[in-house]
Amino acid sequence: MHDAHEHREVKIKRDILDTNDKLAEEHHLLFHEHKIYVPNIMSAPGAGKTTLLENTINHFKDKLKIGVIEGDIETSTDSDRLAALGIPTHQINTGGACHLDAKMVAGAISKFDLHNLNMLIIENVGNLVCPAEFYVGESEKIMLLSATEGDDKPKKYPLMFLESKVLIINKIDLLPYVNFNMEKAKSDALSINPKLIIFEVSCKTGEGLDKWFSYLFEKCKIS
Repeated sequence: MHDAHEHREVKIKRDILDTNDKLAEEHHLLFHEHKIYVPNIMSAPGAGKTTLLENTINHFKDKLKIGVIEGDIETSTDSDRLAALGIPTHQINTGGACHLDAKMVAGAISKFDLHNLNMLIIENVGNLVCPAEFYVGESEKIMLLSATEGDDKPKKYPLMFLESKVLIINKIDLLPYVNFNMEKAKSDALSINPKLIIFEVSCKTGEGLDKWFSYLFEKCKIS
C-alpha cells in the first residue's frame, strides 16, 4: 500500500510547482516581449558564479546593457561586487530557501527598466539540487561546475545537468593540482544531456572565456 502522507506531499509539491510555473511563464513572455536574454546561472557555492559574471560584465560593458538579479540566503556581498561595476542589480535574500522561485523573481523584475536591457542575468543560490527544479521564466539554465568540486558531480546531481542548456567547467587553471578528469566529467554530463553545450574556462586567467562571450553575444542578437 502507498502511504497517504507520501501522496499528500507529492500533491503539495506538484501544486507548488504548477503555481510557480504559471507565474514563470508570465515572466518568460515579458522577457520575450522586451527581447531580453535571461540566463539562470546555477552552481554549488564557491564554483565561481560571481567571478564569471564580473568577467562577463567587464567584457560587455560597452556592448550590452546588463542587469543582474542576485540570489543568496543571506548578505548582499555578491550583488555589491557586481553593482560596483556600474550595472543595475537587485538582491534577493531567500532567508533559508536553497533556490530562487518565480514569486521571488517577480518582485525583482519590477526594479529594472526592461526597455533598457539586453540581458538580465539571474545568479541563483549556490546549491546543486533545488535551483534545477524551479523555472523562473529564464531563457535557459546554465550550470557552472568547478574543477575543484570533482568529476563525479554529473552522476551525483543529474537533474542540474539535465535541465541546463550550457555547462561551464571553471577553474581549469587548477587542473594540474586537483583530481579532476575532464573527459570523464564531460562524458558523464553528455550521457545525461547529449545536447549540452560545454565551455572550459578559467575566470582567473581568462582562458576559454572568449567562446563563452561569443555565445552570449549571439544569444542577445546584437549585430
